[in-house]
Amino acid sequence: MTTDVHQLDDGAWVSVNDSREVNVSDLWRLATHDFCSCRLADFLAEGFVEVGADGANVEARIAGRCIQCGEEGVTDWLTLGRVDPRTDEFRPVVPESVHLSRRRTRS
Repeated sequence: MTTDVHQLDDGAWVSVNDSREVNVSDLWRLATHDFCSCRLADFLAEGFVEVGADGANVEARIAGRCIQCGEEGVTDWLTLGRVDPRTDEFRPVVPESVHLSRRRTRS
């Protein structure tokens, strides 16, 4: 199964299999990140910088700012959701839960 992932509207939306699924302006709780010194960042998403699929996971690097300290930056890869391989349905994560970003090398 192939998952088709694109940025739309200058990084304001992520399209998964030709359906707008995730938009910016969500507040993400990040436990691991490199853009500020806050232990647990409250990261306000302002734009999707890069998107892709890693297996069934839909991931993105997101530009934004920590609302605790004001520092701006771009996250490492965050999982936005997962595509169910049986139904092809996208199931988003809950941005308000605690997330771990990770580095990955894209080919």
